[in-house]
Amino acid sequence: MRVFTGILVSLLCGSSLSPVMAQAQQAPPPVPTQEPGEPGHDVDHEPDHQPKDLGIVVTGVLPSTRLDALSGVAILQGAELTQSIRPSIGDTLARTPGVSASSFGPSASRPVLRGLQGERVRILTDGIGAVDVSNTSADHATIINPLLAERIEVLRGPQSLLYGSAAIGGVVNVLDRRIPNTVPSEAVHIGAIATYGSAANERSLAGSIDVPVAERWVVHADGSFSQTDDLRIGGYALSKEKRAEAWSNSLLPPDPDVADPVYLAANAAIRHKLPNTASKTTTAAVGAAYIGERGQIGVSYSRYDSLYGVPIRLATAPGQGQEAPRLDVAQDRIDARIELDLNGSLFEKARFRYAFGDYRHFELEADGAVGTAFYDQGMEGRLELRQARRGPWNGAIGGQFFIRDFDVQGAEAFLPPNSTSQLGLFTLQQLELGSLKIEAGARYEHGSVKSAPRPDQPDFVAANRSFNLLSGSVGGSLTVADGWRIGANLSRTARAPSAEELFSNGPHAGTEAFEIGNPDFGIERSWGAEAIVRGSGDNYSFEASVYHTWFANFIYQDLTGASIDGLPVYQFRQADARYYGFEAQGSLTLMRSDNITVSADALVDYVHATITGAGPSPRIPPLRILAGIGAKSKLFDVRAEVERVTPQRRVSPFETTTAGYTLVNAELNLRPWGNDRPLSFALSANNIFDVDARRHASVLKDYAPLAGRDFRVSARFNF
Repeated sequence: MRVFTGILVSLLCGSSLSPVMAQAQQAPPPVPTQEPGEPGHDVDHEPDHQPKDLGIVVTGVLPSTRLDALSGVAILQGAELTQSIRPSIGDTLARTPGVSASSFGPSASRPVLRGLQGERVRILTDGIGAVDVSNTSADHATIINPLLAERIEVLRGPQSLLYGSAAIGGVVNVLDRRIPNTVPSEAVHIGAIATYGSAANERSLAGSIDVPVAERWVVHADGSFSQTDDLRIGGYALSKEKRAEAWSNSLLPPDPDVADPVYLAANAAIRHKLPNTASKTTTAAVGAAYIGERGQIGVSYSRYDSLYGVPIRLATAPGQGQEAPRLDVAQDRIDARIELDLNGSLFEKARFRYAFGDYRHFELEADGAVGTAFYDQGMEGRLELRQARRGPWNGAIGGQFFIRDFDVQGAEAFLPPNSTSQLGLFTLQQLELGSLKIEAGARYEHGSVKSAPRPDQPDFVAANRSFNLLSGSVGGSLTVADGWRIGANLSRTARAPSAEELFSNGPHAGTEAFEIGNPDFGIERSWGAEAIVRGSGDNYSFEASVYHTWFANFIYQDLTGASIDGLPVYQFRQADARYYGFEAQGSLTLMRSDNITVSADALVDYVHATITGAGPSPRIPPLRILAGIGAKSKLFDVRAEVERVTPQRRVSPFETTTAGYTLVNAELNLRPWGNDRPLSFALSANNIFDVDARRHASVLKDYAPLAGRDFRVSARFNF
């Protein structure tokens, strides 16, 4: 490693290194409407939820425009990102086409992409994993702070497969400036955002500073603070069905061995506030980079601390367990990035990313004592080599490694100590033949998962599983008219079961469930097909995609209807499955003048999922339609929207149905001193009519509705 580092340093210092190269290869490449060094400053100010400029560059192994992408792509940046920011990455993205959220309270909510969540969705920061345990369970928060994001991309299809077998559902890539990628033109660049949300009395503040300390050196520092009270909701904590169950059981004769009937009646009466959802989170980071004429090298260190509660699975029947767990979370992380302009006949650019994370969280009892402790150490590295273009042919190859040691300790440890390692090789190749673009990708991955129970853990098995995985995709797109392109792709994927799916066997206080895995699971495989059409003109834009995926040995968590120690039993099972659905979004300019433009936009998404022999797949989001109308000018943007989520009655055994809901929202972006001034404001009113709304994708949807009426104001400063 020292020899490798020495060679890189000598290459960097011995030749002129270029910011132009860095901007072309780094994630994200600069967007023409965004000044370098000004995170989130979007002078276009497009209203939310309409397809953005299809020429926007999408990051990946080979950056491409949205028009050319072979699958659904979503990008949040600028004013839209400021309006969307919530404490969790899942809720931040929840109004994006094809995206729902796991909604395990306001602090722990992961994205659900096309009905897939958890282990099938990779959440990255600048192309590298979060190095946390959020994939382990829905109650574990993702250690990525949306407050500090410059840009968030949701990628699916061929390029997402190159980020690992766990990206079978897609990739969420959060991009920040902790490792600087440009030299600020000013002596000091300062960025800050402050947010207040009324539903949880949320107070958030984040700031960053970039200082050029020499001709080509930049030093960065950032920090954030966020605190919330218990979440205000639009009705009862329990769903109508669960309230009826609790009231009915509260009339039973008292039994000293089971729940007090009075206590069940009290649960049924909880309303307006969601107990045990307050939170407090702080982050801090420092970074530095050398940016030269032929590349750059940078490193950063960050610290994350959070204390948050998860909604209580309120007891509705005698004998049910009920806890109010709080999670005390901390992570120390080191990131490094190296980019080189090789200018060779074989490879033109190289990019290396590395991250090491030391993570722990404690699940606290009511008296503050540590009930269960989670420890996770992991590292991930990724090397990408972009090939020199040869006529119409362009491509990239690379490798990736991932190592994780994970240990759960305490009386409610549901997993034995385990380790996971992965080594992958990948390639993506493109051929452009006039109006036709062909793309093919492949990934080989060798992985191993080991379980090593301690002597006092007789309920766990010792195992050493290894897997060889091969995934690939091929697709093409064709320009059929000016500004219009159609495309299709076919993919074959393979995913190894995770340690949680293999070795779980015990109670988990955070989810208040008894989870059981299967150490004999085989490789999960799938065939997928997708077709897409995109187009835009002077006064409109449109994008639609349809997809169909056939799974073999699909791993899912089945609510069995049984209980152990008062906890519902969730059994991991494996069977064939089929997922299909569609997404569409469009915008239309209704009026345009010298000072103002009025536009209407809409999106719709739907996913249908069936497990062979078992029926509907659990926790699948229903049909959603969102439509809005907005106006934009030099000094302001204003928008109103209606979101309709239909009832979900297509449910798995022992899963309850979910009522539909309609949310009305409004927002206003203000630039009182014009586009070229450093201060802007975002105001919004969400769930204006205080509706009781529940996401079917959430394990806790019968116990924890979404936020009620929420007024939010944000101020962003860039100077």
